[in-house]
Amino acid sequence: MSLADFIKALPKAELHMHIEGSLEPELMFALAARNKVALPFKSVEEVRAAYAFSNLQDFLDIYYQGAQVLLTEEDFQDLAMAYFRRLAADGGVHAEIFFDPQTHTDRGLPFKVAIDGLLAGMDRARTELGITSKLILCYLRHLDEDAAFATLKAAEPWLDRIEGVGLDSSEVGHPPSKFARVFAASRERGLKLVAHAGEEGPPAYVYEALDLLKVDRIDHGNRSLEDAALTQRLVREGMTLTVCPLSNLKLCVVNDLKAHPLKRMLDLGLKATVNSDDPAYFGGYLADNYLQTAQALDLTRAEIVTLARNSFEGAFLSEAEKAGYIGKLEAFT
Repeated sequence: MSLADFIKALPKAELHMHIEGSLEPELMFALAARNKVALPFKSVEEVRAAYAFSNLQDFLDIYYQGAQVLLTEEDFQDLAMAYFRRLAADGGVHAEIFFDPQTHTDRGLPFKVAIDGLLAGMDRARTELGITSKLILCYLRHLDEDAAFATLKAAEPWLDRIEGVGLDSSEVGHPPSKFARVFAASRERGLKLVAHAGEEGPPAYVYEALDLLKVDRIDHGNRSLEDAALTQRLVREGMTLTVCPLSNLKLCVVNDLKAHPLKRMLDLGLKATVNSDDPAYFGGYLADNYLQTAQALDLTRAEIVTLARNSFEGAFLSEAEKAGYIGKLEAFT
């Protein structure tokens, strides 16, 4: 069996994927036509040419621009189903997807439109594709904490369908400590907690996510390796890191996939996972991230299985559900 076939056959969970970041140019144009939204691009090719980012902020500028075409529940359901179909083709069986309600409410869209459309897509994915999923609401860190509190308030009618909250958008200059109160309030409501930290931000941000936000998972976490004591702590606590190799390459967090720290993370005993982040923008969905990284770092098939196992162990699933998924990995060892 080829490495590509092995990876696609391997059951996997995805724990770090922004649903708005799965908006492919073709769907962007289709939704723009359906909703009569004018785009600043003349063709799909022109959109793809604009995906030449050099940093996180360059990406975010076009990311928020693309989201303007999402206007109805049907749009969000179509967006979700497009992603879940790709996940199914990649051998993904479970996903915990991020969404950014403030991206939509700040442009006048009711909170209900985005979340009801996404939840409908998640229900369809379970029924039609056999994929389980959970929803994680992210606070935009370039906005203030009061805006995050307003978002948490707006989410109250759906808290039984929201698994957790996260923290994304521009990292540098917006430390996790900025959101300590709203994370505490989220925790009091029974929500799981995750935060982007250590992508472009320093190890200090990872410490803040752990100690001030008290997160259950660290999203990215690459720069944790710069601090030996922090690395040892993450290993000791079994903290899952949701690593996004092709995103790191596209945003110049690493200059070459061969220099990516994923193998070192595994060697150190960190519970690293592989994820696609914003796949429409970063050139690869889940299986592509596994394959290209495995080839670049010369990962063994046993290490690839470990990454898949980590994805289930780090998921917000019951122990019985985790055991069921992990049991399916035995055929690959």
